[in-house]
Amino acid sequence: MDEQKLYPDEFLDRKLDERRAQDAFRRLRLPEGKTDFCSNDYLGIVTNGLIGSNALEHGSTGSRLLAGNYPLLEETERALAGFHQAEAGLLFNSGYDANLGVLSCVPQRGDTILYDQLSHASIRDGIRLSFAQSHSFSHNDCDDLERRLRAVRGADAKSRVFIVTESVFSMDGDLAPLEAILGLCRFYGAHCVLDEAHATGVIGKAGEGLAQALGLQRECFARIHTFGKAVGCHGAIVLGSERLRQFLINFSRPLIYTTALPPVSVRAIARAYELFPHLHDERRRLQQLIDRFQQAPIGYERLHSSTPIQVVIVPGNAEVRALAESLQEAGLDIRPILYPTVPKGGERLRIVIHSFNTPDEIDRLTALLQKKPAQP
Repeated sequence: MDEQKLYPDEFLDRKLDERRAQDAFRRLRLPEGKTDFCSNDYLGIVTNGLIGSNALEHGSTGSRLLAGNYPLLEETERALAGFHQAEAGLLFNSGYDANLGVLSCVPQRGDTILYDQLSHASIRDGIRLSFAQSHSFSHNDCDDLERRLRAVRGADAKSRVFIVTESVFSMDGDLAPLEAILGLCRFYGAHCVLDEAHATGVIGKAGEGLAQALGLQRECFARIHTFGKAVGCHGAIVLGSERLRQFLINFSRPLIYTTALPPVSVRAIARAYELFPHLHDERRRLQQLIDRFQQAPIGYERLHSSTPIQVVIVPGNAEVRALAESLQEAGLDIRPILYPTVPKGGERLRIVIHSFNTPDEIDRLTALLQKKPAQP
C-alpha cells in the first residue's frame, strides 16, 4: 500500500533497534532444501508421509522462527493484506492468539489502553499481560470514552493511548460507532486496535469488514481479522504496517512460541478469501433473513442488530435454559448464554442467522418465541 499511514508507528523502532543492537533481531526464513536438523518432526511422521500421502499438507513441524515457515504462509499474508488494503499482515493460529499477541506486547509501560467493556475475553487477557495501564469505557459510549481520554491526556499529555474495540460485538451483535471512535483517535492522538472477527466476510461489498466498508482502514493502527467465523476454519491475521509486522515477529510470544499453522489450514483460509468477493447473493440473502427476524413480533426483549448475531433477552439462568431446551425439542439448535458469561439479568438466547437458513425456518423460530414456555 503506497499511502502513508495516518498515524506513524515509529515508536516501535526503539525496541526493534534494541534488538538489532543486541544482534538478536528475529527474521522469518523460508526452507531452502537443506538437511533438516531444525524441525520438531522427531519421528519423520510428516517428512516421510507416515500419516498419508498428504502428510506434508496436513503436518506442521515447528515455530515459524525455526522450521515452521514456508512460502504459502507468506504468500497468503501478502494476498490478505492486499484484500484488506493494508501494508502488511501476519498470520496467527487463532483470533485468541492474535489479540493476545498484539495487546500483550505492543502497548508499553507508561501507555494506556482504553477498551470497550464488552470486549471479548481474548482482548481482556491480552491487556492483562501488557505492562500498560488499562481502563474500560461504557459499551459503545463515545462520551464516556472521551472523558477517559481527557483524563489520560490531562495526567500525561505524552502518554501513548490505545483504544480497543470490536467492529461487531459477539454477544450483542451490534456495531461499534467506528467513525466517532476514530474521530476521537484523531483529536487525541490515540491508536485504534480493531477486532473485526464477526465482520469478516459479512460486512462490506466483498466481506472486507467494517473499517474498509467505511473507508477508514488507514486510520486503524491494527486490524485483526479472525477465521473461525465466516471463513470457516481457524487462524487470524493482524493487519497494519510492515514495522508492526516486524515488531510482532520479534516480541509477540503467541507467534514466537507456537507451532505454525499447517498448509491445509492456510489453503482453506486463502480459498475462503478467493470466494468472499463473489458471495453477493449469500450476503444479500443473509441480510434479508436478519431483517425478517428483526421485524417479526416475539414475546421477549430483542436487541437491535443488523448482523447475523441476534439476541433475545431472557433474564435468569433457569428461564433461558428452559426456553433454549424447548427450542431444541422443536428441532432448532439455539444455545443459552448464562450468567456469569453475561451480566445477571442479561441472560439470553444467542441466535446466529446464516445465508443457508430459510424464511420458513425464521418464521418457525419467531412463532416459537411469541409465547413463553410453561415452567416445569
